[in-house]
Amino acid sequence: MDEKENVRETEIDLRAILLLLRRNLAFLIVVTVLFGVTSYLFSKFFLPKKYEATATIIVNNLSDSEATVNNTEILAAQNLADVYAIIIKSDTVLQEVIDREKLSMSYDELRNAVSVTSVNSTQVISVSMIHSDKNVAKTVIASIVDIAPPIIKDRVEAGSVEELGDAKISNNGNPVSPKSGRNAAIGAALGLVLALAFIFVKEFTNNTFKTEEDVTDTLKIPLLGIIPAVETKEFNKNV
Repeated sequence: MDEKENVRETEIDLRAILLLLRRNLAFLIVVTVLFGVTSYLFSKFFLPKKYEATATIIVNNLSDSEATVNNTEILAAQNLADVYAIIIKSDTVLQEVIDREKLSMSYDELRNAVSVTSVNSTQVISVSMIHSDKNVAKTVIASIVDIAPPIIKDRVEAGSVEELGDAKISNNGNPVSPKSGRNAAIGAALGLVLALAFIFVKEFTNNTFKTEEDVTDTLKIPLLGIIPAVETKEFNKNV
């Protein structure tokens, strides 16, 4: 018996919640759209745009380019790629880039802006930088892939590194940040959550009686009658 009552109460609660959401559907839609549009416009016109420049280099474990390359040599080159990544982001390379290009940033700032990663765990290394000025980003990456190889050869006795392509701006020259679409989705989700929170807080803090069940459940007394609501016009006619 208790289980049936619990199931019934759950169904009533769910029905009440659905009715509550249905009554406030317009409010939910307006707030969600408003937050989404505001986030999109703010990202589009107020957040600073950032561009990404990239270049790729390949790691060769053999100093003799005519030697036969096998799986062991490729695996060794992949391991060397991690070592080369550390060297590329060292102050030996980046400080020379700063001095050559006369950059108005410290070594730590440039180090945090530059990313060096292995492409799909291969012997190809991608060097990239994100900056508000696309020309600065492209110049820095081009300088890195020009300065790094001789320093790597000097520090590491085995292997070599060669540039695969010139530095270029990613994403067809368009900004990679901010992502207006993603920010709009996040803003819309935030607006929906806030709207739901407002609706439920307002509903649960409202102590007025809305139905006959509210009266009987709260006061624990039987309902003797209901006084109907009568409009003023109808009341004047009857008088």
